[in-house]
Amino acid sequence: MNEMSSVAVEAYLKQHPEFFHEHLDLLEHISIPHPSGDAVSLISKQLELFRNRHHEMETQLNGLIEIARDNDNSANKMHELTLAVLEADTLEIAIENLNVVLAECFLTDFFAVRILSSDKKSSALADLFVDPESEELSHFGAELNSNQATIGRPTLAQARFLFGENALEVKSCVIIPMAYTEIVGLVAIGSREEDRFHYSMGHLFLTQMSEIIGTRFTALLKQGQV
Repeated sequence: MNEMSSVAVEAYLKQHPEFFHEHLDLLEHISIPHPSGDAVSLISKQLELFRNRHHEMETQLNGLIEIARDNDNSANKMHELTLAVLEADTLEIAIENLNVVLAECFLTDFFAVRILSSDKKSSALADLFVDPESEELSHFGAELNSNQATIGRPTLAQARFLFGENALEVKSCVIIPMAYTEIVGLVAIGSREEDRFHYSMGHLFLTQMSEIIGTRFTALLKQGQV
């Protein structure tokens, strides 16, 4: 195929003045000398394209940096939570440690765990265990049947079951089933702030949290460390 001559290119562009309007991306790959006078539309268009492209790339980079920071922050919080339960050699200490790490690292106000078991434990944490036939569990059908966390404002019945005398103070919370572990139960984290836990939050982090807690609690129960 014969190459077009510069004369032919010039003639074509004169006949098709709208060419660069339809092929703006080409302006990033050609060099145009600065003309004298006021005829600088092509150079202006190039600069505009470059600025827009730079702005888009800068925005994307800032977004990636922010995501990386959030991921690092979440990973650090999860690390602290994991250490909190691993360092405990009894359920009582594990719950105490979780109360501390959730308040300090996750900035929460209330924490509760309920384990479904017909075997009543003779310990200081007897209220930790709930009979699987308990009518109170009917308030948590969505969580227990779907293995999905619920996020938002709890019902008064839910708050009373989980947080007792602090029920009226809980304005938002997450209720997480102990899914994918050998025990069945609920993990609940509450806040006095209405917008602290919102339904739009992701569930993956919450599921991972319940797996860590449920797995460690299972090990402690097997060891008889209540």
